Amino acid sequence: MYRVLICDEMNPGELNHEGFDIEYIPNMAREDVLRRLPEFDALITRSRTRVDQELLDAGTNLRVVGRGGVGVDNIDLEYASRKGILILNAPESNNVSAAELAIALLMASARGLIRTHTKTVSGVWDRKYLGIELKDKTLGIVGLGRIGSLVAARAQGLKMKVVAYDPYVTDEKFKLLDVKRAQSLDELLGQVDALTVHTPLTEETEAMVGARELALLKKGAIVVNAARGNIIEEQALVDALHSGHLFAAGIDVFKDEPPAKDHPFLTAPNLAITAHLGANTVEAQERVGAEIVDRVLAALKGDVSRGAVNAPAMDAHTQEVLGPYLEIARKLGKIQGQLLPGANDLEVEFYGEFPADTTAIVTSVLVGYLSGTTEEIPNMINARALAKERGLRVGTRALEEADYYQTEIRVIVRQGERKRTVGGTAFGSAPRLTRLRNFRVELEPQGYILICSNIDKPGAVAALSNYLASQKVNIAGMALGRAEKGGEALFTLTLDDKLSSQQLEEIRALDVIESAYLVEA
Repeated sequence: MYRVLICDEMNPGELNHEGFDIEYIPNMAREDVLRRLPEFDALITRSRTRVDQELLDAGTNLRVVGRGGVGVDNIDLEYASRKGILILNAPESNNVSAAELAIALLMASARGLIRTHTKTVSGVWDRKYLGIELKDKTLGIVGLGRIGSLVAARAQGLKMKVVAYDPYVTDEKFKLLDVKRAQSLDELLGQVDALTVHTPLTEETEAMVGARELALLKKGAIVVNAARGNIIEEQALVDALHSGHLFAAGIDVFKDEPPAKDHPFLTAPNLAITAHLGANTVEAQERVGAEIVDRVLAALKGDVSRGAVNAPAMDAHTQEVLGPYLEIARKLGKIQGQLLPGANDLEVEFYGEFPADTTAIVTSVLVGYLSGTTEEIPNMINARALAKERGLRVGTRALEEADYYQTEIRVIVRQGERKRTVGGTAFGSAPRLTRLRNFRVELEPQGYILICSNIDKPGAVAALSNYLASQKVNIAGMALGRAEKGGEALFTLTLDDKLSSQQLEEIRALDVIESAYLVEA
């Protein structure tokens, strides 16, 4: 009989499950949680309870912690992982609610509901205001994950045309959803009447839609952000509303919440605002409680395929023999995720004899490949499920002998006719990059890696080195490779600093450079 404690207020649904003793004490005092936790195998919380080192240590029999909802800021994930405690959440529970709010903000913006409401309650009967119909308009979606997909379906129900930009989603999913694919954000912005964003907040996505991007939208467009604060840069949005370039906008999220009393959103014209209410529906709150209970019970029985947030530490033997391979595998996956995101197929080839089962190495490749691209943080537990959800087909192949190393891992990704290959190995505990495309290299994969191709002739390396020196960018390491003398060559540099997009374009413009890509290892 497994024992489960629910210590925060929620709607947990049915609590009578065979083989489980579930105790629900809403808003339980912390001292009581600490005192009674040794009795339980699992703990279920919301955001109120701080699951820190003290609490995790108190749970001497604790195996699973479930967090109702998305956020896990109140949980010490690193310490839980070291103790082998599985952390679960239920991020999908509010997907429908979040999608419906985005559509509601879109419709409110199109018809000027906030503006009209404010005037009417102040005694102004303005019947001259003209809204916009959404039928036959084109909606642009940035991020075609779970919520973006639901928004697309609802917009299609309004007879809107839908085009999306998401480099991490496969072509098959676009076809399945009947959504037109934009190859770049700029391409998307230039053809839509309304824009909505549904991406995680990362270094890549924060302020990804700024003044330049808003200017690419048609005059009179509508913008909605019900995802994360400042994906659409706040001041740039306000300026576009004041200038009249945008017809209206709808916002559910702020960079800093709650907003300051002088926040420019609060006085911007034609702006519909809600107080981060994407998950706040009766149905979503009912789902989140029942869903997290269901997931915790499944995990206690051995099914950890749904909602895993962390990856508990591996046993000492596996970590000792596979640790360096897991690290290079994650780095290879991360590099491929930057070279060819949104691949349809990913294959991991193993050359040589590895010291343990290679299943965990494949999973580590997926963790790297999916990092920063999904609403859930990929880890060793959920990576395969996330890959399947993205439409990524995963295969493996084992070969008995390695060409140049005792063991080597090669990761091949394909998207239509496009193909990318990277390889790596472990020298003792140190990961090494050994292959890019068909070129052999040997480089420590750290920091930023500049990958350049050129025709094998004198001057290419010198020209690039001189350019980087002029930009005060230090080269930490270098590897050279070529197919044949005078043929295509590849040289790879590790850099101490990240290059700007302008610097990368200037490198590509050098006469001696055929192509150049920057990735982070």
